[in-house]
Amino acid sequence: MPELPDVETFRTVLDSCAGGRTVQRVEVRDTGVLHGVSAARFRRELEGCRFAESERHGKWLLARTDGPTLLLHFGMTGQLVCCRPDENLHPHDRVTFTVGDDRQLRYRDQRKLKGLWLAGGEDVERLLGSQGPDAADIGRNDFDLLLTQRGGGVKSALIDQSNLAGLGNLLADEILWRARVDPAREAGRLTKEERGRLYTDMRRTVRSAVRAGRVPPRKTWLTGHRDDTDATCPRCGEKLRRGRVSGRSTVWCPHCQTG
Repeated sequence: MPELPDVETFRTVLDSCAGGRTVQRVEVRDTGVLHGVSAARFRRELEGCRFAESERHGKWLLARTDGPTLLLHFGMTGQLVCCRPDENLHPHDRVTFTVGDDRQLRYRDQRKLKGLWLAGGEDVERLLGSQGPDAADIGRNDFDLLLTQRGGGVKSALIDQSNLAGLGNLLADEILWRARVDPAREAGRLTKEERGRLYTDMRRTVRSAVRAGRVPPRKTWLTGHRDDTDATCPRCGEKLRRGRVSGRSTVWCPHCQTG
């Protein structure tokens, strides 16, 4: 599932492929990915607009134009790809934006769980109003406040987008493993030292994942072992445990993550 680093990669694709370019043609191949707008209006409002530099908040990508803002949420399987207009279409290419003789931006999505929105200024705020602060930008004091005022488990606090935007299942498990914190631990009962460790490891993990363009399955990372048969902790060698924490599939080390 695309998380913060994946969406950062899609932002780079958008800016390098379409930034500063005018939308010459929009083709909606599947209206199932459009939200609150018809295909005809979607085409009418975007054709002739010029893409400006994009922004990201959490798992949302905001493609600013000199007209409306195009908002993209990638759900489980969405992605942006840059192609030549004459390249064969992929079966899951849902919307295409031709921005020149040599470039076409494509929204590709197999499961269509989220998709595309068009919005003006106030509508953008409305659509993103339920989002918490971005995990890549939040300061230490705000992070502490977020945890100390939160009821329930710490993993739930990390992946709740209304609480903290951008982290998904893989990143949350990786951060908690690095910080040696039990994912079922109550967020409000973490010590100041544990919160500090969690914040530092969150920042480091997010930065590293953004550079990699995804949560990388490195052998020195928990992520690199979570799908192994008889997976063991890359830090201590203990057999990893699997279960559901806060309703989500979770992997952790029972030896390292006792706090």
